[in-house]
Amino acid sequence: MTLTITTLGELTLWSEGRALKLPASKRTRALLAYLAITNRPHRRDRLCEVFWDLPDDPRATLRWSLSKLRPLINRGATERLHADRERVSLAMSDVELDIHRLASAIEAPDVASDELESMHRQLAEPFLNGIDLPGQPLFQNWLTSERQDIQRLQGKVLAQLASHPSIPHEIQLTHARAWGELEPYSPTAANRVLTLFGLLGRPMEVARLTDTLKTRFRNAGIQWTAEAAQSRRLETESISLELTRREMLSRQNVAFCRAVDGVRIAHASVGKGTPIIKAANWLSHLEYDWDAPIWSPLFRELAMHHQFIRYDERGNGLSDWEVDNLSFEAFVSDLESVVEANSVDKFALLGISQGAAVSIDYAVKHPDRVTHLILFGGYPAGWRINATESEVQEREAVMTLTKTGWGRDNPAYRQIFSSTFMPSASAKELTWFNEFQRLTTSPENAVRFLSVFGDIDVRDQLARVTVPTLVIHSLGDRRIPVSVGRDIAAAIPNAEFVGLESDGHLLLGREAASKAFVSAVRGFIQRH
Repeated sequence: MTLTITTLGELTLWSEGRALKLPASKRTRALLAYLAITNRPHRRDRLCEVFWDLPDDPRATLRWSLSKLRPLINRGATERLHADRERVSLAMSDVELDIHRLASAIEAPDVASDELESMHRQLAEPFLNGIDLPGQPLFQNWLTSERQDIQRLQGKVLAQLASHPSIPHEIQLTHARAWGELEPYSPTAANRVLTLFGLLGRPMEVARLTDTLKTRFRNAGIQWTAEAAQSRRLETESISLELTRREMLSRQNVAFCRAVDGVRIAHASVGKGTPIIKAANWLSHLEYDWDAPIWSPLFRELAMHHQFIRYDERGNGLSDWEVDNLSFEAFVSDLESVVEANSVDKFALLGISQGAAVSIDYAVKHPDRVTHLILFGGYPAGWRINATESEVQEREAVMTLTKTGWGRDNPAYRQIFSSTFMPSASAKELTWFNEFQRLTTSPENAVRFLSVFGDIDVRDQLARVTVPTLVIHSLGDRRIPVSVGRDIAAAIPNAEFVGLESDGHLLLGREAASKAFVSAVRGFIQRH
């Protein structure tokens, strides 16, 4: 039994052509829309933050809302609403969403003019009318972003109507002017209006509008006139970059597999081409990574030309947090489970930070499956190995501070911990990083991770690596010195080394080093 959800106008759930009665609670209806449109798993505690005031009992209210939605969604003996102790998701395989259908239809070749007109009328309806939650800024920000996406779809439809060969120029002009009002700083829309005025023999309008547009674009800092084509190219690239971020998030396929001890490991795949599997490292989240100022631009670039597979470490991200076994051996076993769950025979393996040691161990055990081994910011031995007493005491002090300062705007914690990851980060980026910490794992697990990392030791494995290996390291890395990366490259037979002009253990997407990283990875895979 197929369900249909319409979001243009009032939110409506349809079954066999009949509108179902939705719960009266606006938050419950908003929750349904959020789960359907995002189409990915969400942690319960995050949903509580998005939809309810934390001083109340949001977990109980979330359970109540899910109990109201479950009989509506799980119709026809099909379980679509999945909720366990940690996560909630809505399976959309047999649920049609109006905006997804329209977005696909717009991209189809040779769309008829009457179809475009119908799309235009549908998109003119208010998106999720009456679902605003002014007191919940996280939801409201998401809703605003989605409404901006609807405007972009409207712009695409108007752009096609403004140049459709079966539509008279006078009607095209009406659509072009509407497009220009919707996107007043689009040189493409402006030029289409001017072109149509010219085709209709209205030179006075061309002259008046040209003066207006010159002033508008000059005040906005947008080149126009002779450089209009270049402006259109830059505008298109800017929009494409934003859509890519959102598309990556919506198109990635998130699934769960069971580790050997039963722990659920969340993994995701996006893109097409030769596969790259990224071994999990601490501080990851399959959903929030796409918004990160650190790795998201690199992930996007890799997913453009490869099937990019990654997963959240146990105790972290969308994987189970409440786990008994948090150990290096479990990390390696989890990677093996993810590889099998994705049915990938051969792949490039990317290891970052402690994920580099996991990748080294896996590559030694499974050399027939790893085509390329790429290590960034890695280390073969944890901080306890050969540490002096004072070094151990310093690390233990950091662990104590982590337990109390995790995810908080604590200046002492930020100085000792956050700034060693990204010394050149801005205050805004560090604030984001503190919030990201809170979303990826608990303070207790953060301390457990730091302790486990101290015992890592794959030094004896380095000489046994037989696959082509690339070692990349930031020359100014303050967390893991570049000398450690050079030592790894020297110990692995025939390994290549690339040093990046950066001081970050985590690369900021805006850094030139990020582009150098992607270039090095692509070049290495092509050469081997």
